[in-house]
Amino acid sequence: MVDHAANDAVRASLVRAITDRGEIGVQVAAYLKGELVIDCWAGVADPRDGRLVDGDTLFNVFSVSKAIPSTAIHVQAEKGLLDYDRPIATYWPEFGQNGKGHITVRDALNHVTGMPQMPPGTSVETICDWDFITAGLARMAPILPHGQPAYQSMSFGWILGEIVRRTDPAHRDFATFVREEISAPFDIPDLWLGIDPAVEPRIARLVDDKSGSPAPEGSLFARSLPNDVRLIPDIFDRPAVRRACIAAVGGIFTARSEARFWAILANGGELDGKRLLSKDRVDAACLPRADNSVPDPVYFNAPMTLSQGGYWMHNATTPFTAPAKGARTICVPGAGGSLGWADPDTGLAVAFCHNRMSRPRTAGEHPLMDIADTIRSALGLA
Repeated sequence: MVDHAANDAVRASLVRAITDRGEIGVQVAAYLKGELVIDCWAGVADPRDGRLVDGDTLFNVFSVSKAIPSTAIHVQAEKGLLDYDRPIATYWPEFGQNGKGHITVRDALNHVTGMPQMPPGTSVETICDWDFITAGLARMAPILPHGQPAYQSMSFGWILGEIVRRTDPAHRDFATFVREEISAPFDIPDLWLGIDPAVEPRIARLVDDKSGSPAPEGSLFARSLPNDVRLIPDIFDRPAVRRACIAAVGGIFTARSEARFWAILANGGELDGKRLLSKDRVDAACLPRADNSVPDPVYFNAPMTLSQGGYWMHNATTPFTAPAKGARTICVPGAGGSLGWADPDTGLAVAFCHNRMSRPRTAGEHPLMDIADTIRSALGLA
């Protein structure tokens, strides 16, 4: 049940984010110990026509989407359909080509496959073709040593998603698997990895305020996230892209649905009496990945603080994750500032969605810092 006093305090912080920090449209939801306690929004969904944000407005969340394929892998492990430490080629034989036969499912979860790059021919058209991309990934050879942390900016979703498809007895496509195994059983209607065209009018219009240039061609970053498909409105506002399952970066969610998803993890793997994952499996997913101090050559040669379960972890010095406080908090940030997290120690799950894509340089610049602190204070968790 929504905590009205807390909700009012958080709504006021959303208004501050708009008036003081330049946000345009913002939506936030939070669960505490399995109950929806915050559900509020403010601002404009589409600056062209003045359409306002409401509780059903959908937002691009970019890499926050990565939490879904990670969780789907854990679902398959929970069912005994895969082993994290078996080679990916055990389940997807074609993946074993070109020296990849030893790369395990856990390696993919932990971004240490040595192959962060996307396949030749990656374009706006081909990222909408699941089979084209997965076939290209299967043919590729690693470009870095096995075990070297190297962020799989886009390939993460296709690699994990194809493992899920191959281990699914029904061989459902990944978007269908998510709908039938996670969204429908847990009443999460707006966790879209490929939208139904009927919901397109509900999507907020993106505004790119990152002021960034394309990555240098040939750089590891550009090989991991090619400039032709970089995360900008001109690409991700296209109907074909919105309707495709691009599992690492293509999620279009409401904060309410996203927070409900994170609530499953914050609540030890169950929600409303239904269990998705065991508490032990969630606890294991909240442990730090090995070699978190090793610089990641894709991620601007900076270390990435990731968990063993394929999620990020709170890091106070990283602007993208700083709002998600908690020693065992797992989270995933998205391009432009989106963020979702689960804190298993407090039972708090939060989703922050917005349509102004920004690039905070420090933790204090993140528009969510004040909002996140307000949530914790209003709920007595500060």
